[in-house]
Amino acid sequence: MVFAAETGGFDLLVFWVNILVLVAVSHLFGLVMRRVGMPSVVGALLAGLVLGPSVFGVVWESGFEWFLPEIGQGPQWTLLAAVSWMGVALLLVVTGFETDLGLITKLGRPALLVTTGSLVVPLIGGIVVGLLLPSLFLAEGAERLTFTLFVALAVAVSSLAVVAKILSELGLMRRDFGQITVAAGMANDVIGWILLGVFTGLATSGEVSAGQVLATLGGIAAFGVLALTVGQRVVDMLLRQVRRTGGSLAAALGVAMVTMLGFGVATEWLKVEAVLGAFVAGVVLHRSRFQHDDVLHHLEGLTNALFAPVFFATAGLQVDLRLLDNAEALWWALIVLGVAIVFKFAGAYGGARLAGRTHRAGLALGAGLNARGTLEIVIATVGLSVGVFSPTAFTVIVLVPVLTSLFASATLRGVVNNWQGTPDEQERLGREQALSRNLVVRTSRLLLPSRGGPESIAAAQVLHFAWPIEAGATVLTVGDRNAEVDITPLRNVLHDRALEHRRVRGDDPVRAIIDESRLGFGVIGLGALDYADTMQVISPLVDGVLSESPIPVVVVRRARNMDRPLPGAYSRAVVPVTGSPVSRAAQEVAFNLSAQLGTELHLTHVNTIRSDPAGLPSLFSRRMIARSGSIVGVQVVAQAETLALELGATTQTVVMDGTSPADEILKLARGIEADLVVMGANLRRVGDRPFLGHRVEQVLRDCDATVVVVLIPFDL
Repeated sequence: MVFAAETGGFDLLVFWVNILVLVAVSHLFGLVMRRVGMPSVVGALLAGLVLGPSVFGVVWESGFEWFLPEIGQGPQWTLLAAVSWMGVALLLVVTGFETDLGLITKLGRPALLVTTGSLVVPLIGGIVVGLLLPSLFLAEGAERLTFTLFVALAVAVSSLAVVAKILSELGLMRRDFGQITVAAGMANDVIGWILLGVFTGLATSGEVSAGQVLATLGGIAAFGVLALTVGQRVVDMLLRQVRRTGGSLAAALGVAMVTMLGFGVATEWLKVEAVLGAFVAGVVLHRSRFQHDDVLHHLEGLTNALFAPVFFATAGLQVDLRLLDNAEALWWALIVLGVAIVFKFAGAYGGARLAGRTHRAGLALGAGLNARGTLEIVIATVGLSVGVFSPTAFTVIVLVPVLTSLFASATLRGVVNNWQGTPDEQERLGREQALSRNLVVRTSRLLLPSRGGPESIAAAQVLHFAWPIEAGATVLTVGDRNAEVDITPLRNVLHDRALEHRRVRGDDPVRAIIDESRLGFGVIGLGALDYADTMQVISPLVDGVLSESPIPVVVVRRARNMDRPLPGAYSRAVVPVTGSPVSRAAQEVAFNLSAQLGTELHLTHVNTIRSDPAGLPSLFSRRMIARSGSIVGVQVVAQAETLALELGATTQTVVMDGTSPADEILKLARGIEADLVVMGANLRRVGDRPFLGHRVEQVLRDCDATVVVVLIPFDL
């Protein structure tokens, strides 16, 4: 059914067919490209080229006229372009999520030099080729100077969206050169949009307003500052409220969409481009500690499945190779393409080398920044509409981003093959990879309830040495806000870590801690006094938190008979290993402690032997243990040793038999004079009390050394 009459001139059936065909063919071509080792973005670009006038329009002209009545104009194209623009906006939100401002700041000089080289050198090349291009590329009555500036701009700038997509698909976003590429791509986009506005004004009025240019630059700077300050606070407030009201994914995604659209409106109003605002929105959303963990995953899924294929395929649709049907046009098209690739490559490579980056890094930056996309197509469209480009020039300029993006994908893959980067970069990437696999020790914020007592200081020390320094910490004090609470010792322990002290008024500390824990924290650290009341597992406060906590909890019960507020550096520790997820979580804490403090860890696995009614181990059980249990124990300990080696921990291994794992652990701890035991357990509730398991509760009750219990909610 056709709805053109009701929808202002476009056909909804054609629109749905457009989306269906573009998405299906893009995914098909993307699958083929991945089979041959190329990113799927290459397949989407080729899909657009095949579905455009160059192939589809030649093979079945009448079908193509129905499929795409007017390319680049008309209501039908406007509808398709709107979906495409939404795609690039979502793509740049995802890119913003994956952009590390701290790392870019650390790489500031290389990023600045690469950005400068990657813009200035190809601008010079573009000016030269623009002056030499024959008149068939100029629209009738166009000024050569204006034409040259448009060509130079189209040749010089990169596309942040395409660059980011290629880096992401190749798994290179977190590499040093990947972050420099993103920073340079962002600068390319910003400067490109500004220059496009300047050159368009020159083409339409014959003059450029310096005041307008300065106003645009000032507006962009003000937007950036406001977005990262006021905007960040507003986003934090909204996401905090989402957390307080249940933390639903739908609500968090709603905040992300509103932020993207709001920032996009702001940058569009500044005459730059909405997609720049979308990128900044992604950065701000990622920086919020109240962000929902699954938002990025769902945004990526939606973008990669629907919107990104439409965006990239739409770029390919606008290429009409039929306009290059004479030798002169084809020859000059190749020259423009060559200048775009070579000069961009040379500028980025030269900037990288001046910044002291390696030859391989320079090649990777030159390849990555050769990716072009949306901005070039807009430049071509504007140049055609204001009477600067002829249809032939339009085709060449639109062809450049398609072919340079293909070149960037293929070349970048070849350059990075078997290249691991510098030792420092390898160490950082390995650490990030290890953290991403962790169950508990990650970069999420730490919550430390405390009134300044020695047990809290012990917990703070464990958290500080076990968690990466990037993880900020919040010290939470519940009670009278006017009461004197000295957290200076905690500040001293948690030095060099972003620290916040929150005071919450109330007479129910358990409820206050649980409510606070829902606001984007990764773990609760609780210091505990010595085991006293047999009706409690640990203490009323700790038991209450354990019964209701939605996130992992690390309980640190200080060693007995300690007369000093701060425990010394732990020298020897027992770490029971069982091969379970909770055991893995405890290992993460213990291994990071060992790497920081040099603690000697005794990885212990107890093969449990069943006893006969008299309490003596049965002969059958011993034989079974000898045949199978010991083998399993050795394998479990070997797995733990591998993780310990990755994290830099010092370990010894102990595999033993016994009727009671807790008794054997206690015996070993006394035998080696251990001053620390680190164990894992699931958080479960039995009746009105938490249940940590008989083994853990016995060790807590009978061990004199400091005991750290890493507890994970059973349904986490």
